[in-house]
Amino acid sequence: MLAGLGVIAFSLTFPSTVWGLESFGPWSLVAVRSTLAALVAACFLLAGRVPLPERRHWAGLAVVACGVVIGFPLLTTLALRTSTTSHAAVVVGLLPLTTATLAAVRTGRRPSRAFWVAAVSGAVVVLGFTLQQSGGSFSTGDLYLFGALLVCAAGYTEGGRLAALMPGWQVIGWALVLCLPMMAVGSAVSLSFEPVHLTAHGVIGLVWVAAGSTFFGLYVWYRGMAAIGIPKASQLQLAQPLLTLFWAVVLLGETLPVAAPIAALAVLVCIAVTQRARS
Repeated sequence: MLAGLGVIAFSLTFPSTVWGLESFGPWSLVAVRSTLAALVAACFLLAGRVPLPERRHWAGLAVVACGVVIGFPLLTTLALRTSTTSHAAVVVGLLPLTTATLAAVRTGRRPSRAFWVAAVSGAVVVLGFTLQQSGGSFSTGDLYLFGALLVCAAGYTEGGRLAALMPGWQVIGWALVLCLPMMAVGSAVSLSFEPVHLTAHGVIGLVWVAAGSTFFGLYVWYRGMAAIGIPKASQLQLAQPLLTLFWAVVLLGETLPVAAPIAALAVLVCIAVTQRARS
């Protein structure tokens, strides 16, 4: 349930980013969202009188920070300047397989053969759907998205490992605080170069990607991963592109691809298999 809540929160990230780009430039949006999320996290850490993490955990927190606080938001925001939300959503559907692979290498665990067959099948469905919608080739936006997959999977894997050693909200909280000085400076610099045109959509988008996706979403996601394991939790994200497609239609008015229902059914079958497969 916790990992599922995280997926729902993440599914709103791309539509919210598109809204945020109505008011802010890409660099400003990423820097300001991270700064706001870090301030929220700092308030929670101070209120809870949480002690500093042990020295051995800081390297892992840096990986989380680089992957999910800076790398993924920046690369996906740059991609969404030219890619539609629905297109970006299906490309990022490859994230579960990427995360499961890195988790297997990082933790030394080996999921069952049935797990891998279902995971690879789900990734193939998503990749085929992406190529079919983009005319059989990848764009510059896709390259940004593929880069985002790698850095985010690394952040998820390391964050899931740390969430077994400390509460998940502290993992993302300290990762955000670690980025606060750099993001605060980045906000000041980027806002001075990129024009700001505040709109209702822009403000709502910024607030959600900062508090909803970056803090709340990662908090429940890391707790879920710590409870059921990184590989199985990552496969729940196969549903994320389908949810994002729904939000793209409802919130952004994008046209739903004809192949989406077929891909949805295939992906849901893969999710069911991976959740039943033993690690």
